[in-house]
Amino acid sequence: MTEQPVTAVIVGAGHRAFVYSRLALTNPEKLKIVGVADPDPVRRKKAMEMFGFPAENCFHDAARLAAVPQFADAVINGTMDEQHLETAIPLLNAGYDMLLEKPFAVCKDDMYKIVDCARRNNSKVMICHVLRYTPFYYGIKERIANGEIGDIINIQTLENVSYHHLSTSYIRGKWANSEKCHTTMLLAKCCHDMDIMMWMMSDTKPVSISSVGSKFQFRPENAPADAGTKCMVDCPHVDTCLFSTKRLYIDHPDRWAFYVWSALEDKEQPTLEDKIALMRSDSPYARCIYKCDNNVVDHQSVLVNFSSGATGTHNMTGGASAPLRRLHIIGTKGEIYGNFEESKFYVSKINPAPGKECDVEEVNLNVSGDMVGAFGGHGGGDERLAADFVSFVRGEPTSLACTSIFDSIAGHLSVYLADQSRENGGMRETVTFE
Repeated sequence: MTEQPVTAVIVGAGHRAFVYSRLALTNPEKLKIVGVADPDPVRRKKAMEMFGFPAENCFHDAARLAAVPQFADAVINGTMDEQHLETAIPLLNAGYDMLLEKPFAVCKDDMYKIVDCARRNNSKVMICHVLRYTPFYYGIKERIANGEIGDIINIQTLENVSYHHLSTSYIRGKWANSEKCHTTMLLAKCCHDMDIMMWMMSDTKPVSISSVGSKFQFRPENAPADAGTKCMVDCPHVDTCLFSTKRLYIDHPDRWAFYVWSALEDKEQPTLEDKIALMRSDSPYARCIYKCDNNVVDHQSVLVNFSSGATGTHNMTGGASAPLRRLHIIGTKGEIYGNFEESKFYVSKINPAPGKECDVEEVNLNVSGDMVGAFGGHGGGDERLAADFVSFVRGEPTSLACTSIFDSIAGHLSVYLADQSRENGGMRETVTFE
């Protein structure tokens, strides 16, 4: 007999939740969306129409969902970072398993409250670290797990955040100000990378962290002397500035559309005129990039010491010409290095034979960047993560990448301590697990 699909309710019907939920459309035998909780009636209607559940399964928020008898196996929690505690706790207590967006908590105290709640309820909580599920990182992890390069001595991760991503998400957008979104740049953007580091180093634990970084580029004093406050309203540099809203959003209307044009989502087909009008309004995306209320860093470096004696580094630089993630792992028998965007990596093994130095194998995964998978995104990792969540809930064998909440503690804790170190001028912070 065919096993029934896992049933789930979307909580926080934003872009990421819909991405994971589309597994219900591509593989209905695995997942069925049966409800939604979101304060926005437009998004509730969108979910209801997309997945075909009745209006009585629409709720304003997580609390109202938790107040009725449980009617699904799980929740896909795509709420904003600072809302995870208030949405996760009542729903875990109500009996739901959960797919929870990263970062799953904005501070150490919230992290342990959610972890402890999951443990008390014996809940199955999986964190959306989708990079683990991409062919690039998964393929490298398999080589590490097989011992191909021996014991790891050093691991280096790097992320260059493109100028258009930085300006959209971390200067003008949702994650620009830590006092409002309650997350730092490292937590919002690089908890992926720190998780990858901890996943690759899963045989050992971090024991100390230090970090430095700053807001270097996008400050009021760096704006041109005659710059306006809104690019398409009062700025003479609207056609020449690298970061003009006209050049980033009007000239590229489909890039970051789910953020930039979210205020127009009540319109079925917003016109170019609608978008221009928004860029002349009070939209946060209309502002001069140098005159926003952003307070998060645009570059940061992290140094990690592991109990095995190994070391790790992560470098994040925002404002780069193109997005880039790079990984380099050096072991006692060889090394693995590669570029995520190229979707290929190299395994270089020591070979002291006459006329030799090393043997290098190129592993080309034949994946074209970020537009891969049944519904695109993260090198095809989004759909694989959602499918693994179904197996996780069913109690079936899961992949090497399965991101249980308990496996995600080290990466999150390392981020919190790295930011604490940065705020303290790079002071070494000791890692302790509760």
